[in-house]
Amino acid sequence: MITATQGIRTRRAAAVVVTTGAMLASGALFAAPAQAVATPTIAAKTGYVMNNANGADLYNKGMNTRMSTGSTTKIMTAKVVLAQSNLNLDAKVTIQMAYSDYIVSKGASSARLIVGDKVTVRQLLYGLMLPSGCDAAYALADKFGTGTTRDARVKSFIGKMNAQAKALGMTNTKFDSFDGIGNGANYSTAKDLTKLASNALKSPTFRAVVGTKSYTAKTITKTGATRTMAPWVNTNTLLSSYSGAIGVKTGSGPEAKYCLVFAATRKGKTVVGTVLASTNATVRAQDATKLLNYGFARLG
Repeated sequence: MITATQGIRTRRAAAVVVTTGAMLASGALFAAPAQAVATPTIAAKTGYVMNNANGADLYNKGMNTRMSTGSTTKIMTAKVVLAQSNLNLDAKVTIQMAYSDYIVSKGASSARLIVGDKVTVRQLLYGLMLPSGCDAAYALADKFGTGTTRDARVKSFIGKMNAQAKALGMTNTKFDSFDGIGNGANYSTAKDLTKLASNALKSPTFRAVVGTKSYTAKTITKTGATRTMAPWVNTNTLLSSYSGAIGVKTGSGPEAKYCLVFAATRKGKTVVGTVLASTNATVRAQDATKLLNYGFARLG
């Protein structure tokens, strides 16, 4: 004899079996979860990656840790120049001995600009961003700073760099040089530099410059002749090694170690990121490659 209670239990069990069967048939109950993407390990002390479309974090390793930035500083140098009102990219700048002396005194990376040559602003941007010319950086700071002396113009230009940083919400950044050869207080973070690169990439001129592997400038000498410079080769090896790479800038130095701000576009999606204080030039590119792959995998 089946009691009323037993009948209720039997009907409930049957309902569970029917419901479970339906869910199994539709795959709703035991659908396999999406394959988890393994978080990469990088040699760089800090790193950050974001979705360029909405600024969403995709990877973070000490993203707000203040670090020396080396020549990644030159992203802001270019940004300040390109932000000038009524900018004439074909305006000519005469290369001064002071720029050459600076390179020698600092043992700095150089675009090998020749004193007395007239070089366009556009060419200086390529000299700044491809071979990481500190002479080009000095020339741009001198040209676009304000003041009656070169020192005053350089100081003014660095002030513009910091004003741009503030406007972009780069709250953990301070510049005290136009090229990353700091005077003790030049720092930023992986997140701030990524934010800067993302904004700078909105400029078609900036994108064209940082996405160029090699560039040959033809300058005008002091006698009016045309000089063909030795090709400037981009120090960002990702442009050749990573499919979809579109920039942005390397940096290095005793304090900064090896840095790279990078960006790539695949299937209409752009990932931007930064690694700071990696161990050498090869490893910083490997770090960036890992983070790009991870970022695109996260985006699906």
